[in-house]
Amino acid sequence: MPTWVTFARAETPEDVAFLSGAALNHLHVFLGREEVPQALLRDRLALRAAEACMAFSGRSERTKQLRDAVHFLRPGDLPGPAGETYLAWRYAAKRSISIKSLARALPTFEPGQITTWLDAGTGAPVTRAAMVLEVAVKEAPRADVSALILAEATLAQALGWDHLVPLLAAGVKRADLRKRDDDLRFACHRALISSTIEALRQAADLARRAAHLKAVAPKLRAKGAVEAVEMFLTRDAVAPSVLPLPDRAARRLCDRLVDLGAVRELTGRDTFRLYGV
Repeated sequence: MPTWVTFARAETPEDVAFLSGAALNHLHVFLGREEVPQALLRDRLALRAAEACMAFSGRSERTKQLRDAVHFLRPGDLPGPAGETYLAWRYAAKRSISIKSLARALPTFEPGQITTWLDAGTGAPVTRAAMVLEVAVKEAPRADVSALILAEATLAQALGWDHLVPLLAAGVKRADLRKRDDDLRFACHRALISSTIEALRQAADLARRAAHLKAVAPKLRAKGAVEAVEMFLTRDAVAPSVLPLPDRAARRLCDRLVDLGAVRELTGRDTFRLYGV
């Protein structure tokens, strides 16, 4: 990212709109690069968005708790508020944008209602996203997560992206969600400057890590290792139990990848471990 974007002080609506546009353009170009693991980046940004939503609601769950809430769910378990929020973001970012996929991510709203909200945005991409956010928050004041997901979908569609890339949620403040008109647009532009810079940093980091994982993959002898590597390249965190190997072989494979510097253990625990690029 050019330093005139990362270090500039945006104090007027014109400045902040120009800088957010420059940041989004830089991200758009970077997302088109083959070495960027797109699905993995979106999954990690979804975790970041869910963490921000926890802070908005005054809850204490952060990265580790959110991962645990989702990755150790057993059949029949309820994910709880934190797990529901993270699952909504993951589902929305995983699939191509459509009314059907958004309705699956936000089951409390009817597809027709979602369509109405998405149609509320007009104008430039960030303006459209801000308008959708404003309408959704006004009509469903207790559904901040849903409003943000719809705003992110609007922004992505306006930018010509097939998938939602969580950006706004991690940059806005709780008070911003109750702003209106020009004040909300200003807040969205400002939020996108900081969150896009962080997304680019993560994209570059994941591109390097993914390249290393692909480089060491031929050294893996375990049956099912190819499929396991693909899972690591598309998911923020992976439990050994979901890998396509017997339980003991899965744990050995994870330990081998850690030794090779290709993945990291994410929990710091001796049991119930999670691994990720």
